[in-house]
Amino acid sequence: MNSEWQNFLEQQGATIAEGEVHDYGDPTAELKQAVEGDSLCDLSHDALIRASGEEAGGFLQGQLTNDVRSASTTRHQLGSYCSPKGRMLALFRLFMRDEAYCLQLPASLLAPTLKRLQMFVLMAKVQLEDASDELARFALAGPSAEKLLQKHLGAVPVEEGESLSTDGITQLRIPGPQPRYILHGSFDAMQTLWQSLHDDGATPVGAEAGRLLDIHAGLPVVYPDTVEAFVPQMVNLQLIGGVSFKKGCYTGQEVVARMQYLGKLKRRMYLAHVDSEQPPQPGDELTSPHSASGQGAGKVVSAAAAPQGGYDLLCVIEIAAADSGEVYLGEIGGAALTLESPPYGFEPQQAAS
Repeated sequence: MNSEWQNFLEQQGATIAEGEVHDYGDPTAELKQAVEGDSLCDLSHDALIRASGEEAGGFLQGQLTNDVRSASTTRHQLGSYCSPKGRMLALFRLFMRDEAYCLQLPASLLAPTLKRLQMFVLMAKVQLEDASDELARFALAGPSAEKLLQKHLGAVPVEEGESLSTDGITQLRIPGPQPRYILHGSFDAMQTLWQSLHDDGATPVGAEAGRLLDIHAGLPVVYPDTVEAFVPQMVNLQLIGGVSFKKGCYTGQEVVARMQYLGKLKRRMYLAHVDSEQPPQPGDELTSPHSASGQGAGKVVSAAAAPQGGYDLLCVIEIAAADSGEVYLGEIGGAALTLESPPYGFEPQQAAS
């Protein structure tokens, strides 16, 4: 975390550990505020890779699942980076700023992902750099979010997937039950904007509250413990604009395309709740007496504490096990999961599987 930005957040009352804001004094109240009100959430726990150079777009086009040609200064997108076997190594939010591509991902995956991407640059005219400490970034969410940004920035993206740069601040509209934005900009500009939004009623919340909103929106994340655990369709990436089946070749493309057109998807991602003594972690195993694979019924993708108690999760689960209604965190008979579809639903052919 940039030291200047960290000092600013600490002045706002933030408790920070290992580069992540834990809370501002009342974690439970912050969870409720994130779900019901207007909130500000620092995103320094995410890193940025910048790809620049005249061949940057072409290079990324051959690496990521989405059609990079569709990204622009007015459109951002999700996309995953896969192994040759089609398993996700990382998942990015890709946007453009200052004529360069920026890839936002968890800081815990920055080093291995950047190293692997750089291995394939070869003679391409592209520079890949860690730009994490060059920009501040935070999320604004809530019923008044759009009006607040209009007040302070003059213009705002109105549809999910739209982006806009105003006065050096890049705004990304992202999915959620209420308007949600990711904002990137210089530290001075972002401090001023944060303070103005706070003065107008947006409440700072910790990283856990931000994860909760991503979970409620059905947005997956790849963490170190889930690297190579899922193909993109298992985390519903094709349902949220994260995979292009028309773009042509990229690493892992044959496996991903075969799954879409010739295979039968046996696992998909669900929204879940569990009351357990220990916080669920990405990669935790799920079990079911109705699992057909004999290799466990699924895995936790992400988890966050819920305002009403317990934990809300995104989980990849065998469809047959999920349909049975018996899925447990850990051993069979342990903490039972309550499952529902993500807010965008499932593909009809999946529902019939």
